[in-house]
Amino acid sequence: MNAQQIITDIVVLFTGIFLSLLTIYYLLKNDIQRFFNLKTIELNKESKAHILPLRLQAHERLIIFVDRINPANLLVRLHQQGIGIATLQAGILNEVRSEFQHNITQQLYVGSVTWNVVRKLKDDTIAMINNAVQGLPSDANGIELSKAILQHMASIDENPYDLTIELIKKDIEKLF
Repeated sequence: MNAQQIITDIVVLFTGIFLSLLTIYYLLKNDIQRFFNLKTIELNKESKAHILPLRLQAHERLIIFVDRINPANLLVRLHQQGIGIATLQAGILNEVRSEFQHNITQQLYVGSVTWNVVRKLKDDTIAMINNAVQGLPSDANGIELSKAILQHMASIDENPYDLTIELIKKDIEKLF
């Protein structure tokens, strides 16, 4: 046999193998795709089964966070007899920031709109406390600060803390 005959036989052989593999692939293509789709569906179901409890827990923790930074609850928790305005302000701000830092990872499991509202509520709470302090005389005490904050909260038509909790609840409903 000469070299040209060998090369021709090899080309014919590989062409036959290639066409055979191509035919097998097209015959089994749907089965292969169905197999990988089923695997993907199974993985999604497993991951959702593991993530759902984490997402629910995140929503629960954010509701607790919102409740804990509500000025009505903060003032009850932090107020002490004879506390100065600067001490109460520092305590409130430290508590709000600490609670937020403790719950910052919950943003992984809640919707971005919900997380942005929670973050804005934290920022608005800090701003409200600072504004209340600025509106009081320098010799005011903690009771006067508490009154100013609670009067401001009473003047708001809709309580932002309750609205945020309702938004979190709606975010939970989307999970089911």
